Amino acid sequence: IIYDELMNNVSYLMSFFSQHAMNVIGIFAEEQTLVLQIVAGVLHLGNISFKEVGNYAAVESEEFLAFPAFLLGINQSRLKEKLTSRQMDSKWGGKSESINVTLNVEQACYTRDALAKALHARIFDYLVDSINKAMEKDYEEYNIGVLDIYGFEIFQKNGFEQFCINFVNEKLQQIFIELTLKAEQEEYVQEGIRWTPIDYFNNKIVCDLIENKVNPPGIMSILDDVCATMHAVGEGADQTLLQKLQMQIGTHEHFNSWNQGFIIHHYAGKVSYEMDGFCERNRDVLFMDLIELMQSSELPFIKALFPENLQADKKGRPTTAGSKIKKQANDLVGTLMKCTPHYIRCIKPNETKKPRDWEESRVKHQVEYLGLKENIRVRRAGYAYRRVFKKFLQRYAILTKATWPSWKGDEKKGVLHLLQSVNMDPDQYQLGKTKIFIKAPESLFLLEEMRERKYDGYARAIQKAWRKYMARKKYVQMREEASDLLLNKKERRRNSINRNFIGDYIGMEEHPELRQFVGKREKIDFADTITKYDRRFKGVKRDLVLTPKCIYLIGRDKVKQGPEKGLVKEVLKRRIEVERLLSVSLSTMQDDIFILHEQEYDSLLESVFKTEFLSLLSKRYEEKTQRKLPLKFSNTLEVKLKKENWGPWSAGGSRQVQFMQGQGDLVILKPSNKMLQVSIGPGLPKNSRPTRRNITQSQGYSHRTQSQNYPMRAAPPPPGHHQNGVIKSPQFVPHPHTPANQRAGQKNLQTTMVRPPLPQQLSAGSDKVSHQPESLDFLKVPDQGAAGVRRQTTNRPPPAGGRPKPQPKPKPQVPQCRALYAYDAQDTDELSFNANDIIDIIKEDPSGWWTGRLRGKQGLFPNNYVTKI
Repeated sequence: IIYDELMNNVSYLMSFFSQHAMNVIGIFAEEQTLVLQIVAGVLHLGNISFKEVGNYAAVESEEFLAFPAFLLGINQSRLKEKLTSRQMDSKWGGKSESINVTLNVEQACYTRDALAKALHARIFDYLVDSINKAMEKDYEEYNIGVLDIYGFEIFQKNGFEQFCINFVNEKLQQIFIELTLKAEQEEYVQEGIRWTPIDYFNNKIVCDLIENKVNPPGIMSILDDVCATMHAVGEGADQTLLQKLQMQIGTHEHFNSWNQGFIIHHYAGKVSYEMDGFCERNRDVLFMDLIELMQSSELPFIKALFPENLQADKKGRPTTAGSKIKKQANDLVGTLMKCTPHYIRCIKPNETKKPRDWEESRVKHQVEYLGLKENIRVRRAGYAYRRVFKKFLQRYAILTKATWPSWKGDEKKGVLHLLQSVNMDPDQYQLGKTKIFIKAPESLFLLEEMRERKYDGYARAIQKAWRKYMARKKYVQMREEASDLLLNKKERRRNSINRNFIGDYIGMEEHPELRQFVGKREKIDFADTITKYDRRFKGVKRDLVLTPKCIYLIGRDKVKQGPEKGLVKEVLKRRIEVERLLSVSLSTMQDDIFILHEQEYDSLLESVFKTEFLSLLSKRYEEKTQRKLPLKFSNTLEVKLKKENWGPWSAGGSRQVQFMQGQGDLVILKPSNKMLQVSIGPGLPKNSRPTRRNITQSQGYSHRTQSQNYPMRAAPPPPGHHQNGVIKSPQFVPHPHTPANQRAGQKNLQTTMVRPPLPQQLSAGSDKVSHQPESLDFLKVPDQGAAGVRRQTTNRPPPAGGRPKPQPKPKPQVPQCRALYAYDAQDTDELSFNANDIIDIIKEDPSGWWTGRLRGKQGLFPNNYVTKI
């Protein structure tokens, strides 16, 4: 009971999977029922058995006829009639006569089996056709087909099945020869290419031995003739076949016979076939009577499975298994000949089907009969690449200007021009009548690499232009967004309102000692060296770093103990998470001071790039908190101090910063006990916005436009004007009638606090990098070096002695200057230098900004920081 239930469940699952598969390929439910109904009819046909009555066949039990007749939609009596007899047409004296021939038991069994095979085959073809229609598309396209068949079979006992399989393999081997060996060598002859022919075995003679129809007839034709003459019994038919084979093809060089069969010399070697069962397996007794019976079915679906025209096909004999295989093999060959096949040759290492079992003789034999050695010889002696001139020119036209976008003239000359332009060795190619042939794959790789370089160069140019455009657009947007933060709230510095945003002014990638404090995957949004004021308003340098998560303040302290005692090391002074900021306070004037308010204590900072920093900080704060960063503007600001470690009675306290109207663009700091007074002159109006202008750079230096009369930002004063971190008040009082911009250009500016404005335009100019055409020198013969020079000088006469050594060419004299103070560059086009550095002067400009060169770098520097030597 359990077994029956299990089998029922398995049958149900298999039926479910089959019906689901038919649903997927689009077969309707009615047709699915008919498919299963025909399969059931085939199974019930197998239950019909025959008995002998008076030397003729009769159905043993007619009750087994009813159900298959019902399933197939045919009349039961007609099914009985067609299984035990058949109609035979004959002609005599120009008249046709129809005779009803009664079958014996053996013939009736063949007829029953032939009907079952036909129904099963037609259903199988219907399903395959349905799958193809489901996968078919409305448009034509290229496709890749994979053909996997049985390999060559040589068993201890080989019969009709092995004969058919080996015949198909023989046909496929012929295609391999036609397309790889024969066709390739014939192509060289047609194109007039110098070529040494390679000998190979052409197996067409074996294919003709099997499938020829006449002169002499092939094995399959003789087999069909013998099967056609078989009548009542099949005994002795195999021996009759062997005798006819010996008579008609016994002298063929690839055929031998023996007492129980025959031998064929296939391309894979000699194979002996036993005759027992050859004729019986070849017979396919699907007479016209059975086709007519199926066409009389009441089911249109079954009628459609048998579309033969009986009136036209009555004259021919029924097809056999061998003739069907031959037709299918030839159709397959015709299909493959229209394609470009690629071969995967599988080598069988042993007969034991075990790993690491290698039979060398067997492997060698397979390599030989598969024609791999001949194929390798042809490929090695031949050309790895061939292409018609037109397509070759189209693919590699980009390599030269003469061929791009199209070659004007004879295509063959254009191909030759391309090959000469890349300095390809003439031994590596030949030009045929319509095609170019390239011998080594390396030569083709050279062309492909140069083509990729060309496309890569043009792609980079396009990318560069696009990125430049997007960066310019982004910088303009960033300036406008940053300006909106301060719009109508704070005066702007005329020297910085239009400057470019760089972001990383320190170069964090080159300073791992700073990068160690930042997370490995954190992006650097902003980095700059700023001034931080303590509780006594003493200014100290700090590195301010902003990432999407945190703000870092990094300082430097001297190590007090340990092996590195006395060394100055970077120390993380403070780390503030962006979302923990409470607000940022600024004044309404043009100064660079701002306060970061946090729950624990505040930080009083000064940075000339405060606008850029605040715009980036505002974005990150909004990303983290979904709120706008609170910005407070007032001329009286309060700074909450950090608690000192004096025990539980220690208090942090607070300090005030008061901003007052002063003169000039430089801040003047006056600290007192708990207050810092900051005075600075008026800046641009609060409603000032950055002007849109082109952002162009050449060699890393910004061009000053003709309309720009001021520096990009204010310069720090020379050293010596600080006391306790606070800038002293200037001792120099300008003449009341002298304009500020003229005062900045006067001599002896070393004694003042005011730095001269930036020049209107770089006097020396910055030459743009010229884009030279791509050099092909790497394709030329390499430099022979010392060995080559020695070879060239062996035949020369010795030079005359005593000739004086030529004097070295004097170096060009350029004016120089010595730095009086150290200067840190505040923009990308300026020079940084230390005191006593010697700078080459390239250009002196009356504006006060000179162009110089130091340690290989060229840039601008203020002339009030140097003295000429």
